[in-house]
Amino acid sequence: MISKNNISVLIPAAGLGQRSGLNFPKTLFKINKIPILVRIIKKIKKYDSTPSIVINGKYQKLFKKTLNDHSIKKFEFLNQNLAIGMGDAVLKFKKSKFYNNSDHILLIWGDIPFIKRSSIDKLIKVHISESNFMTLLSKYSSKPYTLIKKDKNNKIKEIIETKNSKMQFNYGERDIGIFIFKKSLLNYLHNQNIRKEHNFLYIIKKLYSNKFVIKSLPIASAREATSLNYLSDVK
Repeated sequence: MISKNNISVLIPAAGLGQRSGLNFPKTLFKINKIPILVRIIKKIKKYDSTPSIVINGKYQKLFKKTLNDHSIKKFEFLNQNLAIGMGDAVLKFKKSKFYNNSDHILLIWGDIPFIKRSSIDKLIKVHISESNFMTLLSKYSSKPYTLIKKDKNNKIKEIIETKNSKMQFNYGERDIGIFIFKKSLLNYLHNQNIRKEHNFLYIIKKLYSNKFVIKSLPIASAREATSLNYLSDVK
């Protein structure tokens, strides 16, 4: 099993989430008095006791107070002051003080409150034992927000975002926003012009074309796959 020192956790948390109607970062929204971000950090601390959190700098005091109030003292902030997409957020890790000593990045969207520690453990175990370039947690569901496409060898070749596609899918496998991948993936993310939306999932197709092995682990429950888009989603 890989040493925990080789895994760096990256949590994009800069977005407000316009659909949620909140006037503060949605990852600080409390569920049963515990902010979503705090829930995530507690689930991953066995792999990285000092996670890197991508935030909008104007909320840094609020983030720091929230984490300190919940006895979380060790973390690193990376600033993404323009919320221009997950691809841009992931690239911020190149500025991390942990970048040089990391082999793998565990990437978790900051609005997923109900992920289980056991699912993360299984994801990492599969990723390392199979020597994948990337492994992601997934779920089969109706009308999936994203759709995973695979080749005949069960390797992922593309992830389609249905909102950006004219195709509609009644049922299929989708990612839930948790990935582990080799650090060198960052070299395949292209730099975007400032203020232009920079997605992340396009990287799957590019990696597949370069013969990298990308696999999914479809064990996520419906609750684990829940993300905060509207407040009703998590109540």
